[in-house]
Amino acid sequence: MSAYLHCLSHTPLVGYVDPAAEVLAEVDEVIAAARARIAAFDPQLVFLFAPDHYNGFFYDVMPSFCIGMAAHAIGDFHSLAGPLDVPRATAEACAAAVLEAGVDAAVSYRMQVDHGFAQPLELLLGGLAEKPAIPVFINGVAVPLPGFQRARLLGEAIGRFARSTGKRVLFLGSGGLSHQPPVPELARVDARMADRLMGSGRDLPADERQARQQRVISAAEGFVADPNSLHPLNPEWDNHFLDLLEQRRFAELDGLGNAALSALAGKSTHEVKTWVAAFAALSAFGPYQARERYYRPIPEWIAGFGSLSAHSLT
Repeated sequence: MSAYLHCLSHTPLVGYVDPAAEVLAEVDEVIAAARARIAAFDPQLVFLFAPDHYNGFFYDVMPSFCIGMAAHAIGDFHSLAGPLDVPRATAEACAAAVLEAGVDAAVSYRMQVDHGFAQPLELLLGGLAEKPAIPVFINGVAVPLPGFQRARLLGEAIGRFARSTGKRVLFLGSGGLSHQPPVPELARVDARMADRLMGSGRDLPADERQARQQRVISAAEGFVADPNSLHPLNPEWDNHFLDLLEQRRFAELDGLGNAALSALAGKSTHEVKTWVAAFAALSAFGPYQARERYYRPIPEWIAGFGSLSAHSLT
């Protein structure tokens, strides 16, 4: 095989509000097995599709998509902090190829990323800079949002570029599935929070960052006690989504609008567009086989938690 894929839900709540020990052990086993498969594949180049949670991207300039020429993780919620190993020349060539393919993607030479990028690199590769990785941001929280079709086209364009490199390529998708944690919305916040969302939140004072993290932790604790305190998880939709990916039917999502997705599975479910982009990228290598599917609703993490691998057949 010349291309491998793994998509994995991320959560900032691990270690803060955890499920029962047997569930935690089950998730750890799934991740360890995925890490071993990736190590056996030994990728030469990684493309990481992930969202942001108003830690690196703000309304001063909010792109739908952004390809990092360099990136640094902030280390929120005890995730790893530090630089990613971004191969600049390859990232620049990728960005040019994507634009030539008709997909508008911004670029950043100072991309700031949070746990959405850091967790899959740590859990699946062992660190932020273990492999050359090109970070690809897909806006999953800040309206107006890109739709499924644009995410698919972005993934296809990146996949064609990746295939042209002749390297063993790993595609990672980070986020989802159904969930709606307490993420602020510009239309519903006061002037001070609006200023944070417009850019001043890039460098939060330590006390504000701690208070922000505590709000998420408290929301998770409340969700465990009362499932109606947040938008409910939707295992039925989550599993349907996984079916579409496994069966290479993800283009069927093109017709699902953003408002409908939010109503079905929560406003942060738009992170699943990273999975669609990753699978679309893999499809540029030809037929693929999906395997090692895992799914469990985990209210302690405010997430329909999923994991899915796939590999090209050529």
